[in-house]
Amino acid sequence: MTSPTAVSFEDRTEQLWQAVAAGDEHAATAVVFDAIEDGATAEEVLLDLIAAVQRRVGEEWAANRMTVAQEHAATAINDRALSALSYRHAAHTAEVRGRVVVACVDGEWHGLPARILAEVLKLRGWRVDYLGAQVPPAHLITHLHQTGPDVVALSSSIATRLPTAHAAITAVQATNTPVLVGGAAFGEHGQYARLLGADIWAPDAVAAADRLERTQLPSPQPAHQPIDDLPHLADQEYTMVARSRTQLVRTVMAGLEDRFPAMRDYTALQRQHTAEDIAHIVDFLATALYIGETDIFTGFLTWTSGILTARGVPAHSLLPALDILGGELKDFPRAVDMLTRATDHLTGTRSMTTTHSRNRG
Repeated sequence: MTSPTAVSFEDRTEQLWQAVAAGDEHAATAVVFDAIEDGATAEEVLLDLIAAVQRRVGEEWAANRMTVAQEHAATAINDRALSALSYRHAAHTAEVRGRVVVACVDGEWHGLPARILAEVLKLRGWRVDYLGAQVPPAHLITHLHQTGPDVVALSSSIATRLPTAHAAITAVQATNTPVLVGGAAFGEHGQYARLLGADIWAPDAVAAADRLERTQLPSPQPAHQPIDDLPHLADQEYTMVARSRTQLVRTVMAGLEDRFPAMRDYTALQRQHTAEDIAHIVDFLATALYIGETDIFTGFLTWTSGILTARGVPAHSLLPALDILGGELKDFPRAVDMLTRATDHLTGTRSMTTTHSRNRG
């Protein structure tokens, strides 16, 4: 029971935010332990304190109030506070339910959500093998053969990792092991998890733990290939766009310089940032082609326009890059349709000029 003199949970959250923002590991750990002393459970501290502060870290970066370096430092402090909490409670939990492997999809570097899931499952009585961020499928499968878990939980926050996630899901299922997936990459309602054939989807750590407790694990699926889940991959548009990524970025950069000669005077860092933005556009277009869902592409562009606006860059600066890509990919009908829809989404109107330019020659 919480003591009459206990600090409110809202105040503890602000204290932890101040500690991680300042890079103060000792203060962050003290806040976590003080919350426990006030009567909060370890699961509440994980989800309502540490995870809440981590969401604020992401929001502050998106709003350009925190640099990438500061975001990384804050995340590292949060992760160490979580480790301290885990160590303190390790001896209080008996393993009774089964064994779970928790891993991030290869290329996914946001490891904290998966780490929080791993800790919640430990508190609920599961034996957990937490493999960390960016786990290659071959390494994951080797671990499964060595340990024989009851279920694998895969995490991904970035939609461009969905093709890799699909390969990992099918590979794990081929070992007769069911797969639970979670993270923003799989869609707000888990719609992409279903498309990729995952056995279970959960929107957060609590839901994942609840579903593993209350749901009988599904029977292993028969061996299949990714194209069995996504027949549209037969048109090869995803493959061609993904393989042409480097050339597409170069072509768009050159096209933008022709349209905006001032780009030729960009510094090396400015050119690097512009090329990175274009590469992200190509990556998300390729992912949308893989999944067969335009919303992946338009959602990314909406998010990007917000990021650019927060940094003083007008959102309409994205439109010329989309137009140049449309000209380069004019022989790919699904790609052209997605680019057209994305342009309409950003402008709110149907641009006849852009449509005409994409249908030229």
